[in-house]
Amino acid sequence: QVQLVESGGGWVQAGGSLRLSCAASGRTFSAYAMGWFRQAPGKEREFVAAISWSAGSTIYADSVKGRFTISRDNAKNTVILQMNSLKPEDTAVYYCAADRLNFSSSKRVYAYWGQGTQVTVSS
Repeated sequence: QVQLVESGGGWVQAGGSLRLSCAASGRTFSAYAMGWFRQAPGKEREFVAAISWSAGSTIYADSVKGRFTISRDNAKNTVILQMNSLKPEDTAVYYCAADRLNFSSSKRVYAYWGQGTQVTVSS
């Protein structure tokens, strides 16, 4: 089992940047594929980015390609979401997710979730 804690959210003007971190407990972090999802008020939770166990592969939602970068440091049990050129439509609660078996853009396959961190982008 793994516990996830997100940090780094906040308020930023459009065009700015934020760096989200997700710290994972346990000694087997490298055994988990990791994902970032987000949920805006009144909307379903949607996929943002995912990274494979060894960081050899990444996938992104079309809406964030070229602006967001996901990375991981298995030695520090951390996954990072660097968000640049932020837009008001990026405003949401951002969640970190983990799963041992699946590297996917589907929220249904991830077994473990953090509590989320709020990102607000003003125009």
